[in-house]
Amino acid sequence: MASSLSSFISIAIFAFIFSIFFFTLPTESTSRGHTLSHHHNAQASRTGMRVSLEHVDSGTNLTKFDRLQRAMKRGRSRLHRLNAMVLAAGSDHISSPIAAGNGEFLMKISIGTPPEPYSAIMDTGSDLIWTQCKPCKECFDSPTPVFDPKKSKSFSKMACSSSLCKALPTSSCSEGCEYMYSYGDYSSTQGLMATETFTFGKVAIEKIGFGCGEDNEGSGFSQGGGLVGLGRGPLSLVSQLGEPKFSYCLTSIDDSKSTSTLLLGSLASGVNSTSKSISTPLKKNSLQPSFYYLTLEGITIGDTKLNIEKSTFALNEDGSGGVIIDSGTTITYLEESAFDLVKEEFVKKVKLEKDDSGTTGLDLCFKLPSDSDEVEVPKFVFNFEGGDLELPGENYVIADTSWGVLCLAMGSSRGMSIIGNVQQQNLLVLHDLEKETISFTPTHCNQL
Repeated sequence: MASSLSSFISIAIFAFIFSIFFFTLPTESTSRGHTLSHHHNAQASRTGMRVSLEHVDSGTNLTKFDRLQRAMKRGRSRLHRLNAMVLAAGSDHISSPIAAGNGEFLMKISIGTPPEPYSAIMDTGSDLIWTQCKPCKECFDSPTPVFDPKKSKSFSKMACSSSLCKALPTSSCSEGCEYMYSYGDYSSTQGLMATETFTFGKVAIEKIGFGCGEDNEGSGFSQGGGLVGLGRGPLSLVSQLGEPKFSYCLTSIDDSKSTSTLLLGSLASGVNSTSKSISTPLKKNSLQPSFYYLTLEGITIGDTKLNIEKSTFALNEDGSGGVIIDSGTTITYLEESAFDLVKEEFVKKVKLEKDDSGTTGLDLCFKLPSDSDEVEVPKFVFNFEGGDLELPGENYVIADTSWGVLCLAMGSSRGMSIIGNVQQQNLLVLHDLEKETISFTPTHCNQL
C-alpha cells in the first residue's frame, strides 16, 4: 500500500482492454500583426457555433495502443516542425515561411454557396485557413472532393490591397493575392487568397479569407481536404470572426463512439459546470505570435514538487524555449532535464519493475503484474501560474494488458515544451484572447 494515499490514484486493469481508469479523486504559420476590420463577426458572436471534431484515426479498427503509436509518430514529426519554426523565426536567413501542418482532429465544415461539406484539420499552431481548389496543378489524395470555386456564387478573389493579404508572412501579386506555405518536410500549399462563405454547424459566415490551394504537395494533410488555423494571428479563424473566445473539449483517444467538440463565439464558455476551473495567463512570443504560450512554474508528482530549475520552462529573449499548448501534438513533450526528473520520481513512486524493452515507443514503461487487477500510480500536477492542473489518470498513464505494460504518456524535447492533446482529454480548454488566459475545466466531453 502506498504510504500516502492522497498523493496516489488507483487504476483498475481489465484484460484485453487497452486502458480503463477509475480514480478515487474528483474528476511559420505566423502572420504579420495587422489590425483587421471584422465586418462580419456580429453573427458569430451573437449566435455562437458548435463544430464536431473527429479524430483522424476514428472509424479504423485500431486498439487504443495502436492509435497512440500512430498518433505519436505524427506528433514527433509535428514536434520537429514546431521547433523548426522557432529556429527559422530567429534566423536572418530569408526563406518561405514554415508552418506546423497536420494535426489530430478534423473539423466538419461546409464551403461556398451552395455549401459543400469538407473535413479540414484543426490546428491551434497556425493561422492560415486553406483547402485544395480546382484547377489543381498538384493535389494530394483526400477523403473530400477538391473545392471548385466556379460552382460557388459567393467565391471572390482577394485583392492585393486587402489587410488579410498584407497579413501573410510572404505574398506576391499577379492574378490576385498569392500565398505559399511550406511545412518543413517537403509538404507545401500555394495558390490564391480568396473570400468565401463558410458554414459551421448551422451557422453560415460570409467573407472568410482563405487560401485556395492549386498546388499542394506532401503527405501531411491526407486526412482532410485542408486546414483551419486557430492561432493568435490575424489570418486565423478566431481572429477573422472577431470573437475573442473559443474552446474545445477532446474525448478520450479510445472513445470511438463519440465526437469531440469545438465551440466558437458565445458558446465558447461551454455549459455551466460544478467542476473547479483553473486559469493561467497566456504569454506572447514576438517571433512566434501565433502560438499559445503558457507559464509552467513546476511539476508535482504525488506529494513531491520536483526540483526543476526556474529557467527550464522559461521563454527566452531569442524566442526559444517556453511551453505551448497544442491540439495537434499527441503526447506532452517536456524539456529534457525536466522530463528526466519526472521519470526519476515516477520510478521511485511506482512499485513496479521497469520495462526496458523499448517496444512501445514511450520513454518510461513498467511491467504489469499478471496477478493484479489494480495498480497505484502517483498523481501528476502541472503547476501553472495562476493554478494547479491535476490530470486524470488516463491523461498521463497508459496500460496495455496484452503487452503487459503500463507507460507514462509523455516524452522529452530539447528547447520548447508542448502540452499535447492526450493530456487535454476530458477538459474544456477555453482560450480567452481578450483576457489573455487559458482555462481548464474537467468535463465529460462525450456528453457536451
